[in-house]
Amino acid sequence: MPEETYGFIGLGNMGGPMAGRLLDAGYALAVYDSNQDAVARLRARGATACASLRDVADAADTVFLSLPTPEIVQQVTIGADGLIGGARAKRVVDLSTIGPRVAALVAQVLAARGILYVDAPVSGGVGGAVRGTLAVMAACPRDHYDALEPTLKHFGPVFYLGDKAGMGQTMKLANNLLSAAAVAVTSEAMAMGVKAGLDPAVMLDVINAGSGRNSATQDKFPKAVLPGTFDIGFAARLAYKDVRLCVDEAEAIGVPMIVGAAVREMLVLTTALCGDQADFTHIAKVVETWAGVPIRQRGSA
Repeated sequence: MPEETYGFIGLGNMGGPMAGRLLDAGYALAVYDSNQDAVARLRARGATACASLRDVADAADTVFLSLPTPEIVQQVTIGADGLIGGARAKRVVDLSTIGPRVAALVAQVLAARGILYVDAPVSGGVGGAVRGTLAVMAACPRDHYDALEPTLKHFGPVFYLGDKAGMGQTMKLANNLLSAAAVAVTSEAMAMGVKAGLDPAVMLDVINAGSGRNSATQDKFPKAVLPGTFDIGFAARLAYKDVRLCVDEAEAIGVPMIVGAAVREMLVLTTALCGDQADFTHIAKVVETWAGVPIRQRGSA
């Protein structure tokens, strides 16, 4: 059983299962979340509940973060009441998606206080968090990566991207742009086929056996669009945040993103039309409405 005490802040759809995997592996874990129900679920499994961010930083040597936005990560790490004022924490492992520039800023401020920032975003969705099959994209000095790798492997396969904070974020933004683009363009292709009379389930079988297959046709459409549930577990507003960060970063370093910008606008429209709680597979719902045809398994409502 590992002797080091770990902290975990952010116990939502992704953070909760990841923290649970550490508990299952025998790690001593101090946890915090503004949602007390989420804290209670982890406490029932053996975690120590903390009353504040500072309590986590006082209780743990290494603190994991799984948070929704760059602004929240900054508040939690380097804000007035954040981890930076803790007495014990010497390493912060950020599993969030915040973009390379914010990651570099947080790393710089923490380093001035003797705390190492590990840039380690993850990809693979809620199912991957539960199963431990997430892709972990880590960037930090190599010796710290080597020390952390056995722990990170509880979340899934780990990839070393380099020694600078932001390199993991750049990889994650590229990945999430591709994921969102796959949903957007698959929605249009599927709507066209269904309106022309094709069976959507057969369409997916053909696409997945051919050159058009992608993560949307293999996973998201069979699970969340054909049944009409639109519940793959990733909010459209968060997908928009990731794609916006990607396009902004590309523009900042001189890489044109014409297709990326179109995907970003599609996510803006999806959130505007379907609400803040919309899943990012609701992109297909928007396209259905415009096309006047539902993309559903034959026999489904």
